[in-house]
Amino acid sequence: MAPQDNHKVFTVGTLTRQIKNLLEEQYPFLWIIGEISNFSTPASGHSYFSLKDEAAVISCVIFKGQKRHLKFTPENGMKVKGMARLSLYEPRGSYQLIFEHMEAEGTGALQQDFEQLKAKLAAMGWFDTAHKKQIPFLPSGIHVITSGTGAAVRDIIQVAKQRCPSVPLEIIPVKVQGDTAEFEIAHAIELANSVKTCDLIIIARGGGSLEDLWAFNTQTVAKAVYESEIPVISGVGHEIDFTIADFVADLRAPTPSAAAQMALPDQAAIVHQILGLQNDLNNKIERRILQLREYINDLHTRLKSPARIVDDFRFRIEDLQSRALSLVKNHINYQRERTNWLKRALSGTLPLSRTQGFQKDVKDLQQSLNYLFYAYLKQCKAQVNQQSAKLETLNPSAVLNRGYSITRSMSNGHVVMDADTLNTNDGIEIILSKGRLDARVEKIYGKENL
Repeated sequence: MAPQDNHKVFTVGTLTRQIKNLLEEQYPFLWIIGEISNFSTPASGHSYFSLKDEAAVISCVIFKGQKRHLKFTPENGMKVKGMARLSLYEPRGSYQLIFEHMEAEGTGALQQDFEQLKAKLAAMGWFDTAHKKQIPFLPSGIHVITSGTGAAVRDIIQVAKQRCPSVPLEIIPVKVQGDTAEFEIAHAIELANSVKTCDLIIIARGGGSLEDLWAFNTQTVAKAVYESEIPVISGVGHEIDFTIADFVADLRAPTPSAAAQMALPDQAAIVHQILGLQNDLNNKIERRILQLREYINDLHTRLKSPARIVDDFRFRIEDLQSRALSLVKNHINYQRERTNWLKRALSGTLPLSRTQGFQKDVKDLQQSLNYLFYAYLKQCKAQVNQQSAKLETLNPSAVLNRGYSITRSMSNGHVVMDADTLNTNDGIEIILSKGRLDARVEKIYGKENL
């Protein structure tokens, strides 16, 4: 047996520790893709699983803190991609991957995330009809949350001008695509609920792929829509596109233009309906007048003539004359006085005189009704013209036409409001009333130089 003096002898722990250090130094972080199997989550909250492909299997773990940032729920058989650290678990002498970040792989993964969030929110009751708020028939104003430069906002403005130009639109421009889009949309909904200058919200954007519409498929936006005290109409994408925001919203529109049509009634149709109601009212008043005239004529024909009453008294007097000659003269005088009194009393209560008074009252009321209706219609038209003038005054294009311009940074697209936010040689875009200019900063004058 060969002597061991010339050979280094390792303990199991020392060798394992050196292998561990070697692996962690050689592979501090790496990206890896594979299929999940044997997924389990014990009481600790950490998740243990295996990642495999057709050639090999690796033990993996993702700790509770990193799981909070996942946008999906890992399941057996799911294909995932992630960034992990390669480490060796010394008590068992086996190596494993510790995931710091993990995401579902490919476009199918986004659809899977969509379906998982949809099922989750449905179980929470966020899609229930009981939570849907009534859309106002004629809103006092509409908050439009969308891109300030996209086709959606132009479509909504165009439809609003055609259907009901008297209703003001308050545009809240946001990013509708990108990493920060969901937070900007949610913040805009919260802002609209805080100012409450309008009683309806439209969130909208044009069509696109599932990735393009993903900001409207997040729980952040869904929560803002669900908690909104103001009714929300969702007009995202095209007819075939459905987002989480559509299910949570109080009303889903297939397109941005359709959202504006659902939010605003047709002003011309309302005016036509009012004119129809006016004609119906006039016809009913005329029919009522005719009924009253016929009723008065019927009463007039049924009224007993005063002359007949006098004749009755005369016959009675003649009959009594033969039996009481001494009383005839007194009786005749008494009856004449009584007859004259009855004539005077009856002349003041004749239906014909009362009918003339009623006819005059009806005519006066009809004239007053026509005057008030046309005065109100004139007032409404004046208000519509006034609001249209205000809307035209607030048009950003009108501001540019007065000689102003908008300067945006080329690096991030933000509007430049402070010279100190730029650096020398930064590219800037200057938007004019007609056209735009691309320029580069040569010198910066801050507030201290003004």
